[in-house]
Amino acid sequence: MKNIVVLVSGGGTNLQALIDAQHRGELGNGRITCVIASKADAYALERAKKNGIRTVTLVRRDYPDVAAYSEAMTRLLQDEKADLVVYAGFMTILDEQVCSAFPYKMINVHPALIPSFCGKGFYGLHVHEAALEKGVKLSGATVHFVTEECDGGPIILQKAVEVKSGDTPETLQKRIMEEAEWKILPKAVQLFCDDKIEVVDGKAYILE
Repeated sequence: MKNIVVLVSGGGTNLQALIDAQHRGELGNGRITCVIASKADAYALERAKKNGIRTVTLVRRDYPDVAAYSEAMTRLLQDEKADLVVYAGFMTILDEQVCSAFPYKMINVHPALIPSFCGKGFYGLHVHEAALEKGVKLSGATVHFVTEECDGGPIILQKAVEVKSGDTPETLQKRIMEEAEWKILPKAVQLFCDDKIEVVDGKAYILE
């Protein structure tokens, strides 16, 4: 059984999707063993506690710089014996030492169809504001491996979502979460835990 450690910063809706999938037996050969928050008041911690999942708070402000915080996070993830690290609304920057310690063992869900509306500065509502400003007819979500390049790791799964006339960044965000993020993130976790993902030449392939 693979140990899944989930990193959070806020409300934890993607964490809840993972917890719900776990209750349904849909995380394959994996289980959520720990939730780590970068903020002490993250509601995601309450979601974890209600479901009997161990929680740890590693507050970014307690460390002088990204390197020191990343070193502490790396040690913590190693102590937790993490087989898979899931970014679920984790808004704190980590440096390359974490990626080096967990190569192709960290995944993130991004609220757009990469390579559109991704990279530095594209997070939260900023992603949806940019999509609406461009007038795209389809947006969606992407689950990808985390590498040193922001939003640049191998793509595991994507799901498109229709952009509707009259959408606001908030309504589009909600639809993408409900129709895409909450579906493909648990699925990607299941595929990883069942050893169904192979990375070749920087591309991720789903094994049948």
